[in-house]
Amino acid sequence: MKYLIRGTTLPILDVQLAEGESVYTESGGMAWLSPNVSMESNMKGGLGKAFGRMLSGESLFMVTYTCGQGTGIIAFCSESPGKIIPFKLVEGQSIICQRDAFMMAESGVDLKMEFTKRFGSGFFGGEGFFLQKITGPGTAFLELAGEITEYNLQEGQTLKIDPGYIGAFEPTITYDITRIKGIKNMLFSGEGLFLATVTGPGKLWLQSMPLSNLAQKIGRYIPKK
Repeated sequence: MKYLIRGTTLPILDVQLAEGESVYTESGGMAWLSPNVSMESNMKGGLGKAFGRMLSGESLFMVTYTCGQGTGIIAFCSESPGKIIPFKLVEGQSIICQRDAFMMAESGVDLKMEFTKRFGSGFFGGEGFFLQKITGPGTAFLELAGEITEYNLQEGQTLKIDPGYIGAFEPTITYDITRIKGIKNMLFSGEGLFLATVTGPGKLWLQSMPLSNLAQKIGRYIPKK
């Protein structure tokens, strides 16, 4: 598989498949393809995994695209302003990401629900109890909102973050939710009641424009009946 990410604000992922190569995406994720690329809708992994993926923000059915004879092309377009990030994962290597971040992956990549282990993280963390866990081998692509900042946290290094800005992180990072200190801060800071606390070691990808924030901004300009 070869690929090219084009564009800036609303990027496009162009994929070139050799004969017999396959990729998969959520239902409705494809933009255009060549005639020699076939599609097959399936639950990929069975009903249990399909239901888990649905809880983590994906469709119940996935679609697998396979190239027949020759070289095939297929394209995927971003659903909102942001970035498409490729992750080349070796056997057993994983990345954990926000709900609905998964865009597309090679057929060998496993996508499943990741249950938030801490009650506080799930209840107050902005993404609910269910995240996504993507495991290699293969290349997977995530769609994150706005510009992306990457941190490589050292052992014991901590950041406090508005939960909506967390796009993806390695499983070695611990993730919890802490209450903002001070009544005035809680009521008047505009940051809500809770922040996410992430602790290294591991890599962390932060997004500059959570979709929930964008929706709130746009909502102010929608006439109300």
